[in-house]
Amino acid sequence: MTDGWAAEAVARLDREREDAGTTPLREFPLPGAWGVRLRLKDESAQPTGGLKHRLARALFAQAIIDGRITEGTTVVDATGGPMAVAEAYFARLLGLPYIAVMPKKSSGAGVERLGGTCRHVDPPLAVYEEAARLSAEIGGHYLDHYRSAAEVDWHGASLADELFGQLGECPRWIVVGAGTGATSAALGRRLRADGLEGRLAVADPENSAYFPGWATGAPDYATGMPTRIEGVGRPRMEPAFDAGVVDLVVPVPDAASVAAARRVRQVTGLAVGAATGTNLWAALELITRMRDRGERGEVVGVIGDAGERHLATCHDDAWAAARGLDWRPYAERLRDLLGDP
Repeated sequence: MTDGWAAEAVARLDREREDAGTTPLREFPLPGAWGVRLRLKDESAQPTGGLKHRLARALFAQAIIDGRITEGTTVVDATGGPMAVAEAYFARLLGLPYIAVMPKKSSGAGVERLGGTCRHVDPPLAVYEEAARLSAEIGGHYLDHYRSAAEVDWHGASLADELFGQLGECPRWIVVGAGTGATSAALGRRLRADGLEGRLAVADPENSAYFPGWATGAPDYATGMPTRIEGVGRPRMEPAFDAGVVDLVVPVPDAASVAAARRVRQVTGLAVGAATGTNLWAALELITRMRDRGERGEVVGVIGDAGERHLATCHDDAWAAARGLDWRPYAERLRDLLGDP
């Protein structure tokens, strides 16, 4: 019965992937004289509205195949935001109980709407210990997505697999943020495995360990400080982040991320998160260098997620002011560079 459940569960995940379809590439307008094209892979078109959807699906599939999740297993993870929502979505799809352990101030509304349970703890760093303790206590499975992402088998469903199937030619640069680091690793490895000339850049917010860790070659680098940009950056180098396949890490000021997220909304109508702004700002830095050198070609970035909840975060002046993020000078720089949207 357990083997039969596992086979049906994996088949259900495969059907969900097929039903979700291919996320679009959206044109981001640039001055024609530059000779550079920018397209954004729009992961907000995923059923749960963001890039984390792919990773959550892959982690559930791998845990089922490995026998760590069986029929009726309670799945536990230390996470919040889009990752928790994506995990709750797949737990409901498979008929599994789900508990997200998250910091006290985090909202678990998205998880609860999908039938999951939230357990809030304080201080924030206690989430990992509590998730491990809780899963052991109830006989559940601690998904531990930051660690599990280092060994995930995408089964042909990574962003890299889909993106390279959409592109006619390899772009000069692919730009992506790094949370767990699994997506950037998949992209970088694909570029190298196929012998492609494109390069991979990681966009990194303030307080994140990825830029200094990559620049110094220290795989255990840690800042000890959380980032203010949800979904990208980490206070430590995560196991899934493969610095060896990253050609460049671009540090991005948090206020610039807010301004760039607003620019994406003006152009596309999508209320994207600040992580998409981080991605766009880094992409424009690379594009500006290409323009100044007279290089032509394409750059591909990522819309990480979008949704009405972001109208109360990076698109809200009071939210930005409360965090000391003066986005206006960066918005003016974008207008000077690109003109009015």
